[in-house]
Order: sequence, then structure tokens, then C-alpha cells
Amino acid sequence: MAADSENEAVYVISVASQLTRLHPQTLRLYERLGLIHPQRVSNNRIFSRADIDRLLQIRRLTQEMGVNLAGVEIILDLLEKIEKMQQELDHVKTELAIERNEIQLLESPAGE
Repeated sequence: MAADSENEAVYVISVASQLTRLHPQTLRLYERLGLIHPQRVSNNRIFSRADIDRLLQIRRLTQEMGVNLAGVEIILDLLEKIEKMQQELDHVKTELAIERNEIQLLESPAGE
């Protein structure tokens, strides 16, 4: 799924609640705590596929692993930082590979 379609808001709170098996009040609490940021349309919360995935991750951390909400906030923040660093590392690796190829082309004899 493309990043744009993952962030496209498509689910109202009742559907998000059903998909995640979390009570709508729980979703509202998570928003107040800043754990999720659903879009607003005419004062209604609209959830994207990425929001649903994040809610499922929060549910797994709290219900299956026993992490409290303060711990969830820290874990999610660290996971976002790791993902960003991984993207930066992948970018640097790509640039390095391009530069290595350019150096090899420059070092190779003209006839090869």
C-alpha cells in the first residue's frame, strides 16, 4: 500500500472502533493523550489506515504486553525515530553506492 493511501482518512470512529476492537471512548482518550492524530471533517474524527495500524499497535502493547500508556508513548516515539534513522541510512547507502559507481567509472581505463 502506498504511503499516500495509508494516510488517507477513510474510517469514522465507529468503524475504527470495530476494526481495532477498542471502545470509541478509548480512541478519544488516545487522541487527547496525543497517541493518535485522526483528521477532522465537520468536527468528526476520520481515521486513516495508518491510524488503524497505530491503534492496533497500541492495543497490542497495552493489552498483550501490559505496557501502560506512558510507556506506549515512549515506545512509539522511539519506533518513529528508528524508522526515520533507517530511512536516512538507506538514503546515505544509496548515495554512497552511486558515488562508488562513479569512482569506478572514472578509475577504469577508457577502452573498457
